[in-house]
Amino acid sequence: MDIEQILTRLAIALGIGLLFGLERGWKTRAATPGTRAAGIRTFAISGLLGGMVSALAQATGNPVSAGLVLGFGFAVFAGVITVFERDAERAAGSYSATTIIAALLTFVLGAYALVGDMRVAAAVAVGATGILAAREDIHRWVARITWPELRSALVLLAMTFVILPVVPDTAIGPYGGVNPREVWVIAIVLAAVSFLGYGTVRMFGAERGVLLASLAGGLVSSTAVTLTSARRTAAGEGEPHLLAAGVAVATAVSFVRVIAIVAVIKPPLLSLLAPVLAVAILAAVLYALIALYRFQVVDAGAGPPANFTNPFSLWPVIGFAVFLGIIILLGRMVGETFGARGALIGAAAVGLADVDSITVSMARLVPQPLDTLGAGSAILAAVASNMLSKLAIAAAIGRRAFAMQTAIMTVTCWLAALVALWATLLVSSG
Repeated sequence: MDIEQILTRLAIALGIGLLFGLERGWKTRAATPGTRAAGIRTFAISGLLGGMVSALAQATGNPVSAGLVLGFGFAVFAGVITVFERDAERAAGSYSATTIIAALLTFVLGAYALVGDMRVAAAVAVGATGILAAREDIHRWVARITWPELRSALVLLAMTFVILPVVPDTAIGPYGGVNPREVWVIAIVLAAVSFLGYGTVRMFGAERGVLLASLAGGLVSSTAVTLTSARRTAAGEGEPHLLAAGVAVATAVSFVRVIAIVAVIKPPLLSLLAPVLAVAILAAVLYALIALYRFQVVDAGAGPPANFTNPFSLWPVIGFAVFLGIIILLGRMVGETFGARGALIGAAAVGLADVDSITVSMARLVPQPLDTLGAGSAILAAVASNMLSKLAIAAAIGRRAFAMQTAIMTVTCWLAALVALWATLLVSSG
């Protein structure tokens, strides 16, 4: 390492110390001079000290002696800063280890800036300083969080970062089988959409929270939005008209998602699909506006329309994910049994659980073995059957009012799409 590299890395170490010191100094800016154990100057020098100790360790040229120098330097620094900060805390009558930990991290990052990736050291410093600066916000958030919220967040994190990496990524069973990893991803999506809806309602209120969560959830899975909304109504946690409006928004987003997938993979299919789905989108959005207006006018005096108490329940989510996996397997069996002529039947069967995979697979079969009309019809069949499955979810799980509202939205979209399909085929044939 040449002199320019050393100086550059030492400058990073100094900058890390200044960053920590600026935040710590601002927190104690009202304190009387001489009563603080560590301020902006101490933290700046601590970062530089870590860099210099690391440079001295490297200069020994021996891994063992370098480790001893670095370890001894850190131990001495930790002892000194701990003693002084302890005395400062006692004098102030407070009790906190934050400044000590921040000082130790400053030294470590300063040392790492000399021997490791400077970008990593700088990024960790910025992240840690952000956490320190958000102290009040974090404390307020912790004070407001409930045990079901914390438990659900931990379960969702465990599902994503602990269990998902070890779930087998190999299909099991006949006809292409079912991939356990894909089923588990479905469970994560269902749980995440439910948690998202809970969080947005808590943050933005019932009306905006439900609609924002439905908009975001529809980008991933409108089926998950429907399942979550149905469970909310069954538990008496939401106004059926408002939650039905959310399902309509998610459904409209799912139509947009299909158009986007086709536009990327096979643009010629848009001549058939775009007009039909555009009309269906318009119908879903109009229904959402009407349902929202009814919620505001008719139910304005009914009290708080949504009081979500639990982000999601684990076992129902897993059970429904397994059910969707079985539906996908059955759809593949139907498709392979009937061959190319059964593409429409297979698409409708798989569409009960997943539209995106059918959209991708059918689009890739154009122009052979399927023509534009055959592939487009299969995709529309999948979209229609997916809406049917959402209607079944609403009827089986949700309250009667929610099921009726979902049925009205579904039939409206079907009729609008059929009229648009008839007009499109008429124009294309003429």
